[in-house]
Amino acid sequence: MNQPQLFNFHGQPTLDSREVAKMIGKNHAHLMRDIHRYINDINPNPKLDSAQFFIESTYEDANGQVRPCYLLTKQGCEFVANKMTGKKGTEFTAQYVSLFNQMQYEQLTHRKPDSYMIDDPVKRAERWIEERKAYEALVPKAKYFDEQMHNPGLMTVTEIAKDYGMSAADFNRLLHDCHIQFKQGKHWVLYQKYAGKGYAQYEGYAYNDNKGVHNNLKWTQKGKKFIHDELAKRSIRPVLEQMDLLPE
Repeated sequence: MNQPQLFNFHGQPTLDSREVAKMIGKNHAHLMRDIHRYINDINPNPKLDSAQFFIESTYEDANGQVRPCYLLTKQGCEFVANKMTGKKGTEFTAQYVSLFNQMQYEQLTHRKPDSYMIDDPVKRAERWIEERKAYEALVPKAKYFDEQMHNPGLMTVTEIAKDYGMSAADFNRLLHDCHIQFKQGKHWVLYQKYAGKGYAQYEGYAYNDNKGVHNNLKWTQKGKKFIHDELAKRSIRPVLEQMDLLPE
């Protein structure tokens, strides 16, 4: 059996529910059913957030179909383990604790010490220079991110959908059917062949009193043109173009 792998989700180590299902010897569909029940039990409590345990996600199966799954945090694994009894529960606890602790150890051992912690003056100066270069490289990137992510030229899918006389939900499904985007958890994400081409950007927005951040997909002018051309290939055109094609 292959060693389970942790997945880094926004800096937080997680385990895919498919991996967890293998580790505990349970059918993935049955584990998903259990997690749904756990979430339904957690959500009514305003002091608890199910996303601290189970993060909605998706994957593509062997046939290219998008299927739901969950990413389990360390707390999520602990939640599942607490529902188990006997040898299997003990083995699963030992496995997931070892995985998470190993990742934490690797992160600590590979991290370079801050310059102020180094006694040797030469090495301290060299480390300070590294820190300064990293900071200077980060500043323009941060400025670019701030300018681009809040670019008033970006369009929501709702704005583009109106051109086609459709709701945002229907238009998102249409783009999914055209294999332009797919659902990653609660968010729409471009397929890899369209990523990095300047069609869209992700704009972060806070929720839960700034306790979390969602990434909202927004389209550039180039992306709007791309959508137009792709839909035109399927004879799907904006309402105004449809009116232009009507006989006088």
